Amino acid sequence: MSCNVLKTLRNKSEVDEVIRSTEDVVLVLRFGRENDTVCMLLDNILEKASTELGNMAEIYCVNADSVPVYTHYFDITFIPATIFFFNAQHMKVDWGSQDNTKYTGTFKKKQHFIDVVENIFRGAMKGKVIVNSPLDPSDIHKYDLVYNDI
Repeated sequence: MSCNVLKTLRNKSEVDEVIRSTEDVVLVLRFGRENDTVCMLLDNILEKASTELGNMAEIYCVNADSVPVYTHYFDITFIPATIFFFNAQHMKVDWGSQDNTKYTGTFKKKQHFIDVVENIFRGAMKGKVIVNSPLDPSDIHKYDLVYNDI
C-alpha cells in the first residue's frame, strides 16, 4: 500500500541524482519503511498533497535501510523522517525543537504538509536555508534528543 503514487528511490546513487537534478521546486524525501504503519499514514498524506503541490514540490519515498549513509548523516533514528531540499541545498525548518534538519513522524493533516512545503518554497525563493515552521507547536511531534559520548 505504501508509496503507490509516489516515486521510490532504491539506493544512494538514485538519491544523489535526484538531489542534484531537482531544480526550482522543493524536493521532499520521506525516509521510512514500506510496512511501517506510521509511514503508511504519512505516505497517504504525501500522496494526497502531491497533486496540489505539483508545481512546487517533488516527493519521493526512500527506504531508510537501503541508504545507510543518509540515514547516518541525517541521524534518522525515528521513522518516518521527512527531509527537504531546494536546488540541492538542504532546507531546514525551525520546528521549535533542537533538530531543524528533518520532520520526524507524520503530519496530522494534509494541509499541514502543504503549509510546510509552501513555506519552504517561499523561503528558498528568497535565498533562505532555514525557515520558521508554519505549524502550531501543538501539531508538531516532540522527541527528546539523546547524545552519546563515545
